[in-house]
Amino acid sequence: MFNRILVCLDSSVLAEQILPYASELALRSASEMVLLEVVSAASSVGVAIPGVEPVPIASDILSDRLERDKQEAMAYLEGVAQTMRDRGLSVECVTLQGLPGDAIVAYAQENDVDIIAIATHGRSGLGRLVFGSVAEHVLKESGLPILLIKPRENVE
Repeated sequence: MFNRILVCLDSSVLAEQILPYASELALRSASEMVLLEVVSAASSVGVAIPGVEPVPIASDILSDRLERDKQEAMAYLEGVAQTMRDRGLSVECVTLQGLPGDAIVAYAQENDVDIIAIATHGRSGLGRLVFGSVAEHVLKESGLPILLIKPRENVE
């Protein structure tokens, strides 16, 4: 039924709570898991002068930071993947740069993903207004089945 399960992570304990559900689904359906983390970083800094259009200034520091963040994300994903592989699962790791919701949806559409597994951080009120909801965006925009959980805050 499901050949490729896209599991969205963000290096947080809350996001990892989707893993038992996704891995069980993968085991039962002999599916490949794709662990995905989207790295968000500004690619440039703009100089703002009142009354003048901002001028982007590329920064080697920002580029270096983005590359370091991508390497850290990949190392994190590979660590998680190894645990899944030890259970006999086929796991691929992917890091992308961009806005998380858009990057997840685009990756799923371009890579034959059958279902997306994601945990919501459960923000409400001002937190949701300010940060938005990646899970909600994915749900609305992907057109795919979604395995969604609201993680428990107190995880040991």
